[in-house]
Amino acid sequence: MAQSLAKNLIHLIYSTKQRAACLDESIRPDLYAYKAGILQNWDSPAIIIGGMPDHIHVLFVLSKNQSLVKVVEEVKKSSSKWLKQAAPTLREFQWQNGYGAFSVSPSNVATVKRYIQNQEAHHRKKSFQEEFREFLQRHEVAFDEHYVWD
Repeated sequence: MAQSLAKNLIHLIYSTKQRAACLDESIRPDLYAYKAGILQNWDSPAIIIGGMPDHIHVLFVLSKNQSLVKVVEEVKKSSSKWLKQAAPTLREFQWQNGYGAFSVSPSNVATVKRYIQNQEAHHRKKSFQEEFREFLQRHEVAFDEHYVWD
């Protein structure tokens, strides 16, 4: 085969350091747009970005030329710097150290998009930690509770 072809859809989830609820509604749209720009620069376009004051969900197409860890590192590092400059109250802002990244079938993109769009309703019933544990269990990711949260 002369070409390398791939389509890797990723649902990325990560929180603020110690799940601090510091991403208020006034900054989130600009933050999401900034993250979308970073992803585009890494040839990994965002499909949808959403979240809550304490965490982020991103559905994106991972470039066949980039590693997941490098793209996530750049999105978190660059958006952290941007947040510190954009909002005086966030000068000490940090993302959590880790993240969850889950593969998505093309047939499930619409479902994942709706899930990300409906975060506020979803989190009336469960915390970020409950949500994240469910993702890990659903995707059969082994984890040690002591090392998941920071």
